[in-house]
Amino acid sequence: VRDGANADYIPILATVPSDLFGIAIVDRDGKVYSAGDVDYAFSIQSVSKPFTAALIMAQQGPEAVRTKIGVEPTGLPFNSKVAIEIYEERSGNPMVNAGAIAAVSLVEAESEEERWQLVLDNIEGFAGKSLSVLEEVYTSEYETAWGNRAIANLLYNYGRLYADPEESLRVYTRQCSIGINTIDLAMMGATLANGGVNPRTGRAMLPPEHIPELLAVMATAGFYDESGKWMYSAGLPSKTGVGGGIVSVVPGQFAIAAFSPRLNEAGN
Repeated sequence: VRDGANADYIPILATVPSDLFGIAIVDRDGKVYSAGDVDYAFSIQSVSKPFTAALIMAQQGPEAVRTKIGVEPTGLPFNSKVAIEIYEERSGNPMVNAGAIAAVSLVEAESEEERWQLVLDNIEGFAGKSLSVLEEVYTSEYETAWGNRAIANLLYNYGRLYADPEESLRVYTRQCSIGINTIDLAMMGATLANGGVNPRTGRAMLPPEHIPELLAVMATAGFYDESGKWMYSAGLPSKTGVGGGIVSVVPGQFAIAAFSPRLNEAGN
């Protein structure tokens, strides 16, 4: 399948070889099944969003996500500024850019460095290993982040951002620039499938009673404005990213992750 094309609004993503493909399954015991280019490190991008939402749930409870970000799908593109203007919640939900930037701003931290370290440690906890930022991706993304900068400032104007806009944008962009491979992503999903406990390390990342709320938002908004079509055909709570990653969770059993740089018009 060679439909679609690499994302190019983040210039460096257009340079990733388009024919790369990897797929991995990790079950709740940590057993890995994989094929293809599963060791290639790509930028996590928006696949990071549910995991930072999980951090907010772990810190402050799921009610904080519902009241301070929102949980309604927008039916609009993931980077929509129109959604901020037409919906009273402004940030929409934590699976779109506005809600994800708001989620980063909600992390309980005293400084930008602490905010970043909490975000990174949380994603490392889900992956069960140390991770690093792909600095070339970060530079390319931050230097061209005019749309996300507008989103952060609009949210701040409406009282729906909870830290300095530029700090929130920087931490969010670093979050999106973390490098992972397909097996890492499957392990992150398997942690959700395993009641919030990483199958590899045994580290508890999210109380099991909050897993249904997180999977509900993934199910309704994880594929952006194609979420309805995805649930109709696949039926699994999932999250995509413009770096080419997708993770799907089969609750109580396993997770499936796939990587392919080509995207369709919806960014999936």
